[in-house]
Amino acid sequence: MRRSDFEFSLPDELIAQAPLAQRSASRLLLLDGATGRFGDHAIAALPALLASGDLLVFNDTRVLPARLAAQRASGGRVEIFLERALDGVAALVQTRASNPLRAGEVLQTGGGALRLLARRDDLWEVELPQPAVEFFERHGAVPLPPYITRTPDALDRERYQSLFARVPGAVAAPTASLHFDAELLAALAARGVERTQLTLHVGAGTFHPVRSDNIDEHRMHAEWYEVPAAAVAAIARTRAAGGRVIAVGTTVARALEAAAAASGAPTAGHGETRLFITPGFRFRVVDGLLTNFHLPGSTLLMLVAAYAGREHILAAYRHAIGQRYRFFSYGDAMLIWPATGVRA
Repeated sequence: MRRSDFEFSLPDELIAQAPLAQRSASRLLLLDGATGRFGDHAIAALPALLASGDLLVFNDTRVLPARLAAQRASGGRVEIFLERALDGVAALVQTRASNPLRAGEVLQTGGGALRLLARRDDLWEVELPQPAVEFFERHGAVPLPPYITRTPDALDRERYQSLFARVPGAVAAPTASLHFDAELLAALAARGVERTQLTLHVGAGTFHPVRSDNIDEHRMHAEWYEVPAAAVAAIARTRAAGGRVIAVGTTVARALEAAAAASGAPTAGHGETRLFITPGFRFRVVDGLLTNFHLPGSTLLMLVAAYAGREHILAAYRHAIGQRYRFFSYGDAMLIWPATGVRA
């Protein structure tokens, strides 16, 4: 398939620039991939759309304040964007500068000097004044996505994290989980809906465009994930009782399907995944997918198209645009049931 098969036109005013006052005030578009039918709901209606014994799987990654301003010896400005913490005081970062950077160059930041060690594909390995997580927590800024055009504020420190955020390491939020507050979680528990957690550290590559029109030529960025034994056991109990496993976000879907790639069922463990899910993929774990609306031509849109069918997804997106849904990270949500034939 081609990248152009996943393009759509989105009015700029539908890109959510800030969170709603209440997490669970978002709207919810329900899409049945088997029939192509969709309907308008509120996220607060989620308990009524699920059944007792269903299992929600959340991503408990915590977003680091991963954006950092730096200056070259020449006075030129450099933007640093943390991709991954490494051992000791090393890290992998993205950089943005007006002129090429050089190995060995020292950049000055508000937290001290940063040394460029070596190129790693499209990233730099750098040496920091202290371990990366500690350094960026003290000196970094909230890494709002590039389509949010305002400066991050104090509210973003709270609202660009989910209630489940526990394991530091992400540079972008698993945004489907941002809709859940204590009231919604209590209503789901009262309904008999279970929940469990895994970790996938979302990398900055999630915002990288697919540069080739032939999507088979695209190479996914690697992301670290861990599926704990408790999550595997919860999935097994749910399946044995006839419940459904619902991934809260594309990050959870990728982690679960990566963990099931070898045996057909998720196994406990950790590692890196470059899994690129496109139409034709057979899902082994995910029975339902809760997700936000995604960028045109993006790998995330391709994933949801693989799950619900490309034509169904694009029709649902046209409806969402017509109904003035809010798009992207701080936007509204979709609950998707799979298309016929996408489950292994």
